[in-house]
Amino acid sequence: MSRDTPSTVNQSTVDPTARLSRQSTTVIVTLLAATFVVILNETIMNVALPRLMTDLGVSSSTVQWLATGFMLTMAVVIPTTGFILQRLTTRQAFLTAIGFFSAGTALAAAAPGFPVLMLARVIQACGTAVMLPLLMTTILTLVPVARRGMVMGNVTIAISVAPALGPTVSGFILEHFSWRFMFIFVLPVALAAMALGARFLTNVGETGHQKLDAGSVALSIPAFGGVVYGLSRIGAAAPGSGPNVPAIAALSVGVAAMALFVARQLRLQRSGAPLLDLRAFNYRMFTVSTLLMVVAMMALFGGVLLLPIYLQSVLHVDAQTTGLILLPGGLVMGLSGPFIGRLFDRIGPLPLTVSGSVLMVLCLWQYSQLTGHTAIWWIITVQTALNLGLALMFTPAFTTGLNPLPPALYSHGSAIMSTLQQVAGAAGTALLVSIYALVSAHGDLVAGMRAAFLAATFMALGAVVLAALMRRTAPGEEPADKP
Repeated sequence: MSRDTPSTVNQSTVDPTARLSRQSTTVIVTLLAATFVVILNETIMNVALPRLMTDLGVSSSTVQWLATGFMLTMAVVIPTTGFILQRLTTRQAFLTAIGFFSAGTALAAAAPGFPVLMLARVIQACGTAVMLPLLMTTILTLVPVARRGMVMGNVTIAISVAPALGPTVSGFILEHFSWRFMFIFVLPVALAAMALGARFLTNVGETGHQKLDAGSVALSIPAFGGVVYGLSRIGAAAPGSGPNVPAIAALSVGVAAMALFVARQLRLQRSGAPLLDLRAFNYRMFTVSTLLMVVAMMALFGGVLLLPIYLQSVLHVDAQTTGLILLPGGLVMGLSGPFIGRLFDRIGPLPLTVSGSVLMVLCLWQYSQLTGHTAIWWIITVQTALNLGLALMFTPAFTTGLNPLPPALYSHGSAIMSTLQQVAGAAGTALLVSIYALVSAHGDLVAGMRAAFLAATFMALGAVVLAALMRRTAPGEEPADKP
């Protein structure tokens, strides 16, 4: 049993037909609020990079490390969360994550220069990386399968509305305050979440006695870090600059280390102590759902980065207005999540994921027809429809993929999905930005944008195929191929 037995909620006591208890609701709401805060922080920095270049006296390539370093830290830490969440109680994992995040936020607010600010972002990322897998694992443990769609729909609010609000909040703060207030405003909310968690959060499920495999950790750093860094830097290469040798080298090292990492996990599975348990892929719907999310994230992340470039470089819209243009889509995606979750509980994943993937293809196709004079209202309409399509895919994909896993694989399944989302986002960004840079090298920015979105459209067609394979799943379902 957990080390804090009196305050532990055990899955075996949950009635599949009962409503969630007040205790379980408190646990989920506390984790959901904290997840919203940390994801908001993840995107709040992007709009501020030009201001930080001036205020801190650093170059564009240097300041970009505030975003790249955060992403790299996430990519390295997330694979370890399967182990972390099995060794620590819910309270311990939450307080550790929110503690790292709060400490990093306080350090960022007081940072005297770029090096300290960079360190603060790394500390923040360590906490952020644990929070979403912790939330997902807790939901799987506490929520009966018949209600998981609805609860997962509420999670969409955190993972969709927060990124949408980030640029808007950041733009407002920079318009009226110093860049430090991006962290000063977030810190009290993070500390309040920590206080609420310390007061009300109970432990969920049971802790294990797994040993940390040092060899797996050592391999995971160059594997996930090398792949994400290599992809992100290849996508950022300047047109006509020739091969980006450091990025290619990092990607090559990352792929080689990834192969060794996977081989080691497969070997450790026989002894029952892998860092990241890949047996989750033996469950067919987990594999299909994860691939669907990977394809969707590749198309989405590249598009999310390209659209602001188009708005600011072609239509000459300022940063704050860009954030406002993107805001309705994010709000629709998040606020539709609970409704889509209820639909999922009633009709299953297939109608939702097929509708969502087709809508994504149509919207990306519309973006491939952009001109130098496309109306702002049409861009907002297409972006809102695109985000609705993504909501129709993400909630069913999360729930369908994680439903059949046994409790021992909950944390590992959540960690695998979160890790591959990071890698897919970096890969999609690298591919689409590289296409944009190559085609627009001769000065035709619109042609580059159209070519990149056309590539995203073809990528999204893969999501339609995968969406058609989705089927309703239940806990305890037999894996397709038993290990």
